[in-house]
Amino acid sequence: MRVTGKRSLRGTFAALAAALALAGALPAAAGENPGDPYEGFNRAMFAVNEGVDKVVAKPLAQVYDTVTPLPARAGIGSFFDNILDLRNALNNLLQGKVADAASDLGRLAINSTVGIFGLFDVASELGLERHEEDFGQTLAVWGYRDSAYIFWPLLGPRTVRDTGGFVVDAYTDPTWGTVYKSVAARNSLIGLRFVDTRADLLPADAVVEEAALDKYAYVRDAYLQRRRNLIFDGRPPRLDDDY
Repeated sequence: MRVTGKRSLRGTFAALAAALALAGALPAAAGENPGDPYEGFNRAMFAVNEGVDKVVAKPLAQVYDTVTPLPARAGIGSFFDNILDLRNALNNLLQGKVADAASDLGRLAINSTVGIFGLFDVASELGLERHEEDFGQTLAVWGYRDSAYIFWPLLGPRTVRDTGGFVVDAYTDPTWGTVYKSVAARNSLIGLRFVDTRADLLPADAVVEEAALDKYAYVRDAYLQRRRNLIFDGRPPRLDDDY
């Protein structure tokens, strides 16, 4: 999917949450969603995740958001986005989108050199759009489109398909060890990216808390709608024409 802004995750999630709120979306009753056959397990894991987030993740993100200057935040976000351009290029190639793959590789080359290891997104200024692709989307393009929703502690919402895709993506992500051999460096980068990503989602927290009658169902539906949008590159068909 094409992404024009650096903070695509925050912007997309917040916009989707707001849209659901404005639409007055009501969650389905427990056990009535055919895409969520493991709802009992998922709700238990969601409760665990909420507890961890309340005690650890969210406070860390709030401190990080407060003490980190905006230019530094922008540089950190661009650095991690630059790393993910390798994943984006590989998955675009696997999906047969050669032009997008070439664009992502061009972004990686420009931002890693002129952009000083990705701290500055020079490629976007030159008109090279970023594409957000992962192996879960690739599996969907290959035909694995119907997949059950599952919620993992720390990892958060996924589907069974996207969980498998996440494992594959980890092997193509330099942050997880394909380049950085130092365990301490790897863990530090993973921790920084986790906190930075959680800080990006802080603006969406209030929207979700205020709009959701059932927060679990709200997060589930938002995630599934966002994934559907990504799979179809921002142009999903009508639900009755799906696939």
